[in-house]
Amino acid sequence: MDWLGQLDAGKLILFTLVLTRTSGLLVTAPVFGAAEAPATVRALLAFTLAVLVMPTQWHAAYALPAGLPDFALLVGAELLLGLSLGLGLAVFLSGIQMAGELISRIGGLTLSDVLDPTSGEPVPLISRLLALVSTAMFMAIGGHRCVMAGLLDTFATIPPGGMLAAVLGPGPAEGGPLLPALARTFTMLVTQSFHLGLRASIPVVAAVLLATLVLGLIGRTLPQLNVLVLGFGLNAMITFGVLGLSLGAALFAFRQQIEPTLQLLIEMLGATARPL
Repeated sequence: MDWLGQLDAGKLILFTLVLTRTSGLLVTAPVFGAAEAPATVRALLAFTLAVLVMPTQWHAAYALPAGLPDFALLVGAELLLGLSLGLGLAVFLSGIQMAGELISRIGGLTLSDVLDPTSGEPVPLISRLLALVSTAMFMAIGGHRCVMAGLLDTFATIPPGGMLAAVLGPGPAEGGPLLPALARTFTMLVTQSFHLGLRASIPVVAAVLLATLVLGLIGRTLPQLNVLVLGFGLNAMITFGVLGLSLGAALFAFRQQIEPTLQLLIEMLGATARPL
């Protein structure tokens, strides 16, 4: 056990900070943080990424913690950085699931809910379909590589231990400049995700509402026609038909915003961080 005493405590703390940041990202990032991925696989991936990143940060300068509380603050700041980066992308991509829920409600497909393994709750079938398609699209366009590139960019702009000053801020009373910046950034992401979700669902919603209006006029003209029974089948047919035609455009709109979203998060984190 003599080799334990020969370890450099500074480098060990540095590796712990790098590992904490990568772990925070892999917990919340799309694809990497999915509940379908076993926890052991994610832990091994986080450790592997930390080992690969560590040589680039070998000479990073940071203030050694004076005790366990200071070390806990350093780890918490790094964890917050990783969680913010991954959660920002997850919030942005949740708009496509919101579009699926809106389409299911308008199209009368709420009875076809399926169990979502990510949340453990029943979700509309179309919402689950769009979530899987968006995940496949995210991987096809190299979103996983963008996430890894974003992680490396954070190490270039914010060295390990550099987020503590951003979290604490100029004084305890202010709560830190990072928290207001995080609130503003996530508000922008939620708004943008909501707008993109509406854009993705508008073709189906407009088509179903138009069909309902036309069917209502036909029902007034032919009272003997069972509009209620006819409406369920017609709405389902229109929903799947218009969704098949507009799905590519909806995914393209989300695809164009993935890299700007990641860049926005990195710039926000880099602007609030400063050397210790």
